[in-house]
Formats: sequence, C-alpha cells, structure tokens
Amino acid sequence: MDTVKVSTLVYLPPEEVYDFLVDFPGYAKYSEYLTDVRAYGDGSPGTEYELTFSWWKLNYTTRSRVTDVTPPERIDWAIVKDIDARGAWIVDHVPEKAPEGRDDACRVSIYVEFNPDSADKSALDLPSFVSFGWVVDKVTPKIKQEAERVVRRIVADIEGEDRPVELVVHDTPDSV
Repeated sequence: MDTVKVSTLVYLPPEEVYDFLVDFPGYAKYSEYLTDVRAYGDGSPGTEYELTFSWWKLNYTTRSRVTDVTPPERIDWAIVKDIDARGAWIVDHVPEKAPEGRDDACRVSIYVEFNPDSADKSALDLPSFVSFGWVVDKVTPKIKQEAERVVRRIVADIEGEDRPVELVVHDTPDSV
C-alpha cells in the first residue's frame, strides 16, 4: 500500500475545524481534478459520496463511504468502487501551538492509503496506445500534489484569510 499524509496547523478550535471538514461536498472547490461531489447521506457513518475526477483526457467517477467519525477528532472513509483505498481527516488539538494573537490551534492531517495495483483496469476508457500502467505512474504523484493543494486551500478558507501555510508531508506516516 502507498500512503500519503499531509498536515498543517489551523488556528481555530477543533469543533470548528471538524464541522468544516465534515461538509465533504464543498471539497470540489478546492481541488483541481475533483469536478463534482454528490452526497447520499448526512456525513455520518454510511454516507456515500459520488466523486467525479477529470485529468488529461480521462473522466472518472468513484464512490467513497464514511466508515467512522469521532467528532471533533476524526473522519474515516474508504473508496468502495474500483480501487483499494482508505483514509482519514484527523484533527489534533494543540492549543500550545497557537501563535501570539490567536486563541487556539489544531494540527489537521489528511491521511490516504491506497494500492495502485488494485485499480480496476476496466473502469477507465483509455485512448488507443495508452497503457493502464502509464496512467497509474502519472496519477500516483498527482495524489500527493493534490493532497497538498487541498490542505492549503482549506486553511485559507476556514481561517478566512490567506497566510503562508507550512505543510508537513509525512513520507512514512505514523499510524493513524
């Protein structure tokens, strides 16, 4: 399994951060490749989301399911169509990290674990002379870049202002 974990500090209380993250349909506005999100449920365990991605000449729709929630600390999910993937949004309360002039802080992480070899090759309608392996090789690094982009954009939106954001990319993520 390949793993990606990206984290940053957000200067708000954990409850506000969690409420923002549980609004999954809003994520499409943060992503370059996620073009549509449809919700089937209220964000609690069992809720499913239909996610449509577009990249290069490919359009692809998959489905994820919320598997567990621990407000205001964690939202676990899994992809339930075409690939073995799972992950979590994790909110760690770290008030001691709040800078001067801020009342609170949380370390917000997105953790993704996926097996690129588990992808259903028939799920994509590939152009002639394009191999599935080529697509996997090109998409895998984009997952990391996309995680970084989404975290950066969310921080600006949730705090209500742009600021330099230090992202920590964990090459070998801690257990989650």
